[in-house]
Amino acid sequence: MVDDRPGQQNAAVESAGRRPVRLVVADDLRRPRVTVLPRLLLAVPHLLWLALWTLAVLVPAPVLWLAVLARGRAPRAPHRFVAAYVRYSTHVSAYLSLVAGPYPSFTGAAGYPVDIEIDPPARQGRLGAAFRLVLAVPALMLSASLAGAPAIAGGGAALSFATGAGGVLFVVALLGWCAGLAAGRMPRGLRDVGAYAIGYAAQTTAYVLLLSDRYPSADPALVRPPLQLPAHPVRIAAGGTLERSRLTVLFRWLLATPHLLWLALWSTAVVPAAALAWLAALVSGTVPGPLFRFLAAWTRYAAHVSAFVFLVGGPFPGFVGARGSYPVDVEIDGSRRRRRVLVLVRIPAAIPALLMSTALTGTLSVVALLGWWHALVTGRMPEGIRNLGAACIRYNAQTAAYLFLLGERYPYAGPVLRAQPGDEQLSLLEDPGRAPAPSASLGEPA
Repeated sequence: MVDDRPGQQNAAVESAGRRPVRLVVADDLRRPRVTVLPRLLLAVPHLLWLALWTLAVLVPAPVLWLAVLARGRAPRAPHRFVAAYVRYSTHVSAYLSLVAGPYPSFTGAAGYPVDIEIDPPARQGRLGAAFRLVLAVPALMLSASLAGAPAIAGGGAALSFATGAGGVLFVVALLGWCAGLAAGRMPRGLRDVGAYAIGYAAQTTAYVLLLSDRYPSADPALVRPPLQLPAHPVRIAAGGTLERSRLTVLFRWLLATPHLLWLALWSTAVVPAAALAWLAALVSGTVPGPLFRFLAAWTRYAAHVSAFVFLVGGPFPGFVGARGSYPVDVEIDGSRRRRRVLVLVRIPAAIPALLMSTALTGTLSVVALLGWWHALVTGRMPEGIRNLGAACIRYNAQTAAYLFLLGERYPYAGPVLRAQPGDEQLSLLEDPGRAPAPSASLGEPA
């Protein structure tokens, strides 16, 4: 269960199509190897044109700001020009990161497989416009961790991760490049988390450049139509209330100290236990029950501690990692037989997942920082931020479970918390020739 307020969740879902800035994904996951290998070289003309267009946007940007301050609405001509720029920067980011396949046009015209829809000018609050750059700081911080776009322009997403500073999106590009060369396709989970990062960067850019006064949404649970979630032996249950005691938030790290010490102590026993599990699975094809339960309890406990430390969860957790003992919990299916050849190569096979886990942990740190300030002021964790944090914790738990041989399914990077009807039929290694990827519209209030 993702939300403890289903009525409000449904109302938010119904409003997803009315959000003024929407990311639309209609990508088939195919990546021809001949275009994957020289992708960065092929993108050079777009990067140069994007840099020039970014400079050109600095001319109408003050016009938009002054117009909104004076009239409460952006003029149509500058709005169209800046909106085309946001669409184009989205296309370039998607192409460069292999989140999309086809070569984009240079005009920012609609119709690219990863595209942005932006509504015409609407009324905006003058006070919010006056302090727009200040108000946008939290969104810019989160955007930087996702897509490497701390600048006011969405072109920063493409330009920054092209130089190796693109947060989650840079890892998506690196792993997608390897997968595209090996299989001629983009893994669905990588495509989805990359699209989410690009979509959030586009929302942030539109907000900063006054195309809309709707604050960017961080909630991956409000993608419409819903992204698909494959069946997996390791799942997240993100329940509980969003209220946070200001006193426990203020001293969260101090309160977490006993858990951090106990987690470090427990981790020293996990390493030899994981080695024994690896040897047992290599010989017999199964992980002995006591080792499986020990490693599963550590994985759950690590998720409980992460949820508490990063404010994704509210209550003080227990010290044993018991199933169902914490609102943000990890469900792990029972032990099954393992294929020995996969056990043999488990550590090198987990390297891509560890890279993605590291990037998502960086995003989780930003979630904690923003949630800390918000909870201190309001006594509440923003739902969108909480859900994004839960998605990061889920991926980290799946990575640990994969390393510890608690399951054979590879961690799934798509920022989805719960399955939709029929998702259990989706394979993690879906054949791109079977069906095109679903369309998705990203963006709804936190």
